[in-house]
Amino acid sequence: MKQTLTETLRNLKVSRVSFFVRLSIAIPEHMCYYLVKNKCSERGRGMQDSICESMTLEKKLDILSDAAKYDVSCTSSGVDRNGDGTGMGNCRKAGICHSFSADGRCISLLKILFTNECIYDCKYCVNRASNDVERASFTPEEVCTLTMEFYRRNYIEGLFLSSGILKSPDYTMELIYATLYRLRHVCRFQGYIHVKAIPGADQRLVRLTGYLADRMSVNVELPTAESLRLLAPHKSRKNILTPMRVVQNISEENRQEIALYRNAPRFVPAGQSTQMIIGATPETDYQILNVAESLYKKFDLKRVYYSAFVPVNHDSALPELPDMKPPLLREHRLYQADWLLRFYHFEAEELLDEENPNFNILLDPKCCWALKHLEQFPVEINRADYRMLLRVPGIGYKSAGRIVKARRMGQLRFEDLRKMGVVLRRALYFITCSGRMMYPVRIDEDSITRNLLNTKERLPEGVDGMTFRQMSLFDDVNFGEVNLQ
Repeated sequence: MKQTLTETLRNLKVSRVSFFVRLSIAIPEHMCYYLVKNKCSERGRGMQDSICESMTLEKKLDILSDAAKYDVSCTSSGVDRNGDGTGMGNCRKAGICHSFSADGRCISLLKILFTNECIYDCKYCVNRASNDVERASFTPEEVCTLTMEFYRRNYIEGLFLSSGILKSPDYTMELIYATLYRLRHVCRFQGYIHVKAIPGADQRLVRLTGYLADRMSVNVELPTAESLRLLAPHKSRKNILTPMRVVQNISEENRQEIALYRNAPRFVPAGQSTQMIIGATPETDYQILNVAESLYKKFDLKRVYYSAFVPVNHDSALPELPDMKPPLLREHRLYQADWLLRFYHFEAEELLDEENPNFNILLDPKCCWALKHLEQFPVEINRADYRMLLRVPGIGYKSAGRIVKARRMGQLRFEDLRKMGVVLRRALYFITCSGRMMYPVRIDEDSITRNLLNTKERLPEGVDGMTFRQMSLFDDVNFGEVNLQ
């Protein structure tokens, strides 16, 4: 049976994996593996001959792990799956032990590219076609060997697999699918897998790969279509957003299937994410944040990652950064604002506008919002609703939940808030407990800003010797004696 099918495919000159994709329902699992195995072997031999004939696996790992360091959308989260006893590993929420490199990049997973060969010539990418860099490619068997051997030694608990575009999007996606199929069904690996969906690849390949992965991501790369046209002319916004929509639609269908059939296979259970490069193009923080908010609402993304532009190439279309330093503080502010969008019920329009399109480098976005809306403060801790508590600087979403639960039992004091994790050195300017502030302070933007910018944890100026009391309209700790003469 196998020989007959193989000869038929050879006579028709049809890709075995492509043929399987078209007839995946009709082909039994053991035959499916046979097709994938032979396909991987043929392609593996071809790549070894053309790219890395005498390259060792260790050398490939050195090249392709280094080439993957600029892809930051690799944090594992959102999935909880036990091993069934027949394979190796399991997947737990927050089960990956994260570590970070010197430049702040997450390297917790086995983070590699399948290949750094690429047919595209994106101006910002170190692996672009015109760059003279050492090229390498894994075979599916090699990726599986590395993953299993690293896992057995307890170095990793999962795999992050991205890739350049080798020959074509479909060709590359087939190789990635073959790798994941072998890892799941032959090596019986049940740990976390995060994989890239290749823009422009056949939707059926994306679907099949999604049933083997825990999370998929499609990188937006740049915030606007105009920036994409300028720096990545071979890519289009349509090709990038299409697989995002495919993953979203199949995920919705899969949730309905699981509701009806408990044992139905799960499609991308940890959701999808994306990444934007920050600082390579002139978009403001306001534009970037609006793009991120739109992606969350329209494509049901779990996470948008922001990657500070690293000048690895010299090109007239790329900006010149002072001292070649990536804008890491800007990246940090965007992450803080992104957290406010996802967990604190903020809207992008509340944080920035066209008149103030960029974040303050001195204060975090939440403090900036509070200082611009002092008319809403101070907030009474024992009466304010949950959403208003979330908007107080120094109160996180966990401590806000603790406050709501604890105040059912009695009146809360400032000592109680400290135990709940509230950062009082920031929150004291914006809250009251039973109608009293922690210290009499002036509710004034300039005064509060000066105290917030003081990095040492100390009391506001002039409060020594003062006691708790109800503030009047004219109280101010900085008022001195007025000389009327």
